[in-house]
Amino acid sequence: MDERITQLRKGALELAVLALLHQAPRYGGKVVEDLTAGGLDVSTGTIYPVLTRLKKAELVQTHWEESPAGPPRKFYTLTDAGQEELRALASAWRSLSGTIEELLTPLEASRR
Repeated sequence: MDERITQLRKGALELAVLALLHQAPRYGGKVVEDLTAGGLDVSTGTIYPVLTRLKKAELVQTHWEESPAGPPRKFYTLTDAGQEELRALASAWRSLSGTIEELLTPLEASRR
């Protein structure tokens, strides 16, 4: 994958993971499942490094919960700093994506 697309995707995935964890705590596999169901093509090999970065930045915290099927699972929960980061990133995303959409509109019109 092109490095530019990789960097764009990396930032968007962090925002998506924070948004999911805002809804409810999740274990890594559930994060992958929910993002995939939402239309993002992600794997555990992609998500676990994101979760690790978020934990090191103290934006998420972890705890273990027993699983009804199998070993205990590590759940990720937003910290207060994670909530603040989510709000800041969401605001920046909305502003940026709105601007980009406006810039791309003439491109789409020229294809018709």
